[in-house]
Amino acid sequence: MGRAWRYGDDVNTDLIIPARYLNSSDPRELARHCMEDADSGEFARGCRPGDVIVAGKNFGCGSSREHAPLAIKACGVAAVIAESFARIFFRNSINVGLPILESPDAARAIRAGDQVAFDLAKGTISLGERTFRFEPYPPELQEIVRAGGLLPYVRARRAKSA
Repeated sequence: MGRAWRYGDDVNTDLIIPARYLNSSDPRELARHCMEDADSGEFARGCRPGDVIVAGKNFGCGSSREHAPLAIKACGVAAVIAESFARIFFRNSINVGLPILESPDAARAIRAGDQVAFDLAKGTISLGERTFRFEPYPPELQEIVRAGGLLPYVRARRAKSA
């Protein structure tokens, strides 16, 4: 269960991690600047492991950089819940092991500071007594997220077959 950080529609990758920080691929450095231009650094200073980002439509639009989901994950965010996502952001998020949950009803209902829980296998988001649904991840995507991303997943599979 984590605290919700609320953002609006069309949060682009430049708001998630400003381009001036793209000279680093160090997750800790990226985390220090995550959402900096969206909220003057409040998120980066206050986010705690297990927190969730909640947003409106088209979260992660803009350039197709992996730095954006990597910065969010490095902050300790457990998942991003939104009405909809840019497709490349969705794929990049899975590749780095960041759960992305598309649930318009949940995204509209959750407010900043709310305590939120989710279950990837069941496809549920819990907000107090309310439960919202999202399309559960197929088993292989769940495994990729559990492994911490695509590269750790592939390494683990190769090690098992060796």
